[in-house]
Amino acid sequence: MAAKIPVTIITGFLGSGKTSLIRNLLQNNQGRRIAVLVNEFGELGIDGELLKSCQVCDEEGSPIASSNIVELTNGCLCCTVQEEFYPVMQELLQRRDQIDCILIETSGLALPKPLIKAFKWQDIRHALTVDGVITVVDCEAVSTGTLAQDLAALEAQRKADPNLDHETPLQELFEDQLACADLVVLNKTDLVTDTELAAVQTLVQAELPRAVKMVAHGRTGADLPNDLLLGFNAAVEDHLDDRPSHHDFEEEHDHDDEIDSTHIVLEASFDPAVLRQRLEAIVAAQEVYRVKGFVSVPNKAMRLVVQGVGSRFEDFYDRPWKVEEPRLTKLVFIGKQINQTEIEKILKA
Repeated sequence: MAAKIPVTIITGFLGSGKTSLIRNLLQNNQGRRIAVLVNEFGELGIDGELLKSCQVCDEEGSPIASSNIVELTNGCLCCTVQEEFYPVMQELLQRRDQIDCILIETSGLALPKPLIKAFKWQDIRHALTVDGVITVVDCEAVSTGTLAQDLAALEAQRKADPNLDHETPLQELFEDQLACADLVVLNKTDLVTDTELAAVQTLVQAELPRAVKMVAHGRTGADLPNDLLLGFNAAVEDHLDDRPSHHDFEEEHDHDDEIDSTHIVLEASFDPAVLRQRLEAIVAAQEVYRVKGFVSVPNKAMRLVVQGVGSRFEDFYDRPWKVEEPRLTKLVFIGKQINQTEIEKILKA
């Protein structure tokens, strides 16, 4: 059995320094082939282009950075984990032989625990494990009592996310991010005095439920070594009880871990409008979160790509069918308690 790919989750408020930390990891990858998931919020979030400019190379030394940087733009990752995170991880696993580790940068408003729970899902738990959680703390902001440097930007991010399903006060969110940590990076220490830094350390220590190390890091100091940030081997998803959250007993934020997927392959062609009607009928009848696949269209030389999130569908032609390629319709349905027989019956109606 192949070893699981280690995943490091990097959390912390907007402006705490998560992007700089990831950029350093990419630029000093020590030969590791790193994939990155970025929870992007347009101008308010992490600039994916900054990370894409970091050269991560394969064994032959060829840059593969752009293909390994994935931006998730449809809302706070802990609230869109079923619709956004799961399909992307499935896609990454299709080329797992090209990836040594994965970094996930959450938004400034993300609760780490719902994301970690997703790694217990049946279709990915055999191949992925949460190696560790790193929480980045802005020392200057904490020392002034604001927790985040730009509260207006953080609130704007909250309002810009239509999928955010928790209104966690900043203090509780700060505590939840610390409670999940395997390492706390006290960032921007060059902007505080020794006395202020000691006060921040005391405050953070009080919120840590376990023995968790803290490392101080100033923006003008040397970059933190990769061996310090990677390789915890914590298997965090198996030890969630040790990481308490303010949302542990809130049913509305307890994401399902019974996500499943089914694959349909048909020797049939479909008119795009008719297919969309049938897919809409399937989504209405079953709890399907995501649909994607390739479709054969009658009298069309091009292959049709279909993508659906909930009841929203889009399609486009991506390329001509190859001469030796069988013109099959291949669809993947991701959701909960999916009935493949019923799906095939509707598609073949």
